[in-house]
Amino acid sequence: MPKVRSIWRCGQCSHVEAKWAGRCPECGEYGTFIEEVADRSAASSRALGAPVRPVRLAAVETAGDRRVASGIAEFDRVLGGGLVRGSIVLLGGEPGIGKSTLLLQVADALARAGTRVLYACGEESPAQVKMRAERLGCSGDIGLLPATDVALVESAALEDRADVLIVDSIQTMFDPDSPGSPGSVGQVRASTARLTRLAKEHGVTTLVVGHVTKEGAIAGPRVLEHMVDTVLYFEGDRDHAFRIVRAVKNRFGSISEIGVFEMVEAGLAQVPNPSAALLAHRPADVAGSAVMAAMEGSRPVLVEIQALVSPSYFQMPRRLANGIDPQRLLQVLAVLERRAGLAFGQHDVYVSVAGGMRITEPAADLPLALALASARRDVALPGALVSFGEIGLAGEIRAVPHASARVSEASRLGLTMIAAASGGDSGPVKGIDRRVVTNVSEAVALLGRQSGE
Repeated sequence: MPKVRSIWRCGQCSHVEAKWAGRCPECGEYGTFIEEVADRSAASSRALGAPVRPVRLAAVETAGDRRVASGIAEFDRVLGGGLVRGSIVLLGGEPGIGKSTLLLQVADALARAGTRVLYACGEESPAQVKMRAERLGCSGDIGLLPATDVALVESAALEDRADVLIVDSIQTMFDPDSPGSPGSVGQVRASTARLTRLAKEHGVTTLVVGHVTKEGAIAGPRVLEHMVDTVLYFEGDRDHAFRIVRAVKNRFGSISEIGVFEMVEAGLAQVPNPSAALLAHRPADVAGSAVMAAMEGSRPVLVEIQALVSPSYFQMPRRLANGIDPQRLLQVLAVLERRAGLAFGQHDVYVSVAGGMRITEPAADLPLALALASARRDVALPGALVSFGEIGLAGEIRAVPHASARVSEASRLGLTMIAAASGGDSGPVKGIDRRVVTNVSEAVALLGRQSGE
């Protein structure tokens, strides 16, 4: 018998070594190498039969209707307008955050519209899926397949002539032609490759659930995200009602689009007006509260940034941020101390974005600085004030893109005072008091102004 040869593959970047190594030389991670059985021969990967010939680009035919609406507008927004036929979508998120609930609601909406849906439930029995479907009020004709063998899933999808295949989850699937146990690096990669071939060759739109690690990345090899067409992340705290689906990769649409949902007893409800929902419980005339006009993809969203500054009883004051990059918080604090004369050296600083939102764009600098200054001086900002802008190390405030959309969103919700840098794509808007601020000192001076001055 031929000797079986083993290789060691990194679970993060799929780098291959001939023997085990404690640290991956490619990605630098420790303890990520997993042993796999090498391919039996190079000939096993060769295609049999007639050779494949190239096709001229001009001769390729495209389908007129490439997208299918899922029936859930917020989900379609993230995808860029709907599901693309023959695409494969990966949905990741923490356990219990609502991935299976959302996909079951999507399956129900598609089935009611006449789409043939096959739901491969590798983690739950059909009875468990039925119980959740009854709680969600699902009545569509959904095919359930309690299988973990990806070959059986592929065969059932073709036999059932499914238009959409949902796999929950990829970590439970295994390919009988590949070595390793379900959930291993090789099996996750092989199962995803088989589902990808099914989607591309037969036009079966495939939605795959993926677990995440404690670091927040999708479990399995990093190459898994490169194999699929679209990667969606389910964000939000299980203790908060709001859930956010964010696109971080999309071959058929823009990235960084979000869909906002609210977890209710009957499942995930769409939030068509997230700005109003996120500001619904905003306290009035409280120091440390600032409203920011953020951009999530093509959608402007108003969010509340809260700051709390209190005397520190520790030798090293605390700096805690939730929903804001901690490094950006430290930078804004340094600029306020050096350019605006506000001292934070003996104070603990806590910053949070209300509602469980996460803001990463530079436009958060100005509202963050205003919230910190308001908390430090214990003076509330004007209630109708909305701000956005990037702050440089010299204390200057720079214009950010999509100013017009941000101002329009503020006006729609009745907030009439805008603090931002000059320039941008926003002109005068009726009923809006535009306050141009060029540096952080001018911005901090807003604490002493009133909207009628």
